[in-house]
Amino acid sequence: MRVSEFASKVSELAARREPFAVATVTKTEGSTLAKVGFKILISHDGHVVGGTLGGGCPEGPIVEMARRGMRDGTPQTVRVHLVDAGQAVAGTLVNPRPGEIYVETNCGGTLEVYIEPMMPSERLVLIAQGGKDDIEEELVLMGKQLGFEVVVVDPVPVLREEPHLLLKSAEIDPQTFPLGGRDYVVVLTKGERDVSILQALSKTNAKFVGLLASRHRLRKNLEELRALGVPEEFVASLHAPIGLDIGATTPAELALSILADVVATKYGKDIPHKPAP
Repeated sequence: MRVSEFASKVSELAARREPFAVATVTKTEGSTLAKVGFKILISHDGHVVGGTLGGGCPEGPIVEMARRGMRDGTPQTVRVHLVDAGQAVAGTLVNPRPGEIYVETNCGGTLEVYIEPMMPSERLVLIAQGGKDDIEEELVLMGKQLGFEVVVVDPVPVLREEPHLLLKSAEIDPQTFPLGGRDYVVVLTKGERDVSILQALSKTNAKFVGLLASRHRLRKNLEELRALGVPEEFVASLHAPIGLDIGATTPAELALSILADVVATKYGKDIPHKPAP
């Protein structure tokens, strides 16, 4: 595959914000059609969208290994043994070993293949009210320091710290701006558009949705969401009031408590919150 074609396909896959993988031959032994440097691009749904490993035989098992790796982003090197039927059965069923694949073929060689999952960046998406907001400002700064791609959705942004992406909008449309399992959404709309924003977010696959709100306002918002038929599963998963209870009072401390909530979710930690109303 030519460099320009490879780069174009990688760019196309990255633009979808879905995991994909690159599998590259790093070593060969014995008889094999593959050469060092041969590679394939694998989409999240297991399709080879470009490249070759020298033939179709080893690609199926490599694709399956790549799909497993895309679940958590862990790279790995695997050895692919191109052997006869008896050896393939023995290696696969009788004496399987981690990182070893046995493929029935007449080649008789061995490939080492490095499988690198390419995961979309984790995004911190801040949906703001508009105008100056010190908590929003601190979240942009801290979110970038923590390695998130920071996206701000704000109709009238007043920010000293630039986010990675700024959308000057009062609403968020999941059709034009899809959200998925690597997105963490913080709603800072302060009552004005809480319900419409949360209703839209209930139709996404965002990993985390949190709302900064007083308990009185939160109670009213939840009643309206339920009346609109928003699924109870979404309502129950909502991080609201957002932020861990660390006694925060200043904008920086509140941003810290919010991001602690986000990071805990990122790593699968079940941190107790004050019960929702």
